[in-house]
Amino acid sequence: MYFITVCVKNKRWLLGRVVGCGDFDAPEMVLSEYGTILNKNLQLMDKKYQHIKIDKYVIMPNHFHVILNITDYKVMTNGLSTSAKPYNSEISKFISLLKRLCNREYDWNIWQTSYYDHIIRDEKDYVEIWNYIDSNVSKWKYDCYY
Repeated sequence: MYFITVCVKNKRWLLGRVVGCGDFDAPEMVLSEYGTILNKNLQLMDKKYQHIKIDKYVIMPNHFHVILNITDYKVMTNGLSTSAKPYNSEISKFISLLKRLCNREYDWNIWQTSYYDHIIRDEKDYVEIWNYIDSNVSKWKYDCYY
């Protein structure tokens, strides 16, 4: 499993905004047109790949986080099973396709070139990242991308 963060170029707030940070209203993310397109394509990507599943994601004003679960699979060549491809190349392909699909609809490239990744090594790490994603919107003002 991998924890991935992808940022908008120059950390511009293009994907939406966080609203409701008062005493009586819980913060929530309101997606812009760009954020809506990203959300649609994330859901599409989850259906497109059989061996990469999205466990959880959150879209923030200028970045998004996603937990990717890569299942073991074998590459079929002429009906023969060979060893699995390296996972890091599959992650790169996944993120690259996602960016291209979004950019095609945006009609320009909004993404920074690279992305951040972290291998989730155990259940404790997974739970911490899951909770981080869950609380990301409510802690937006304290986020390093704010």
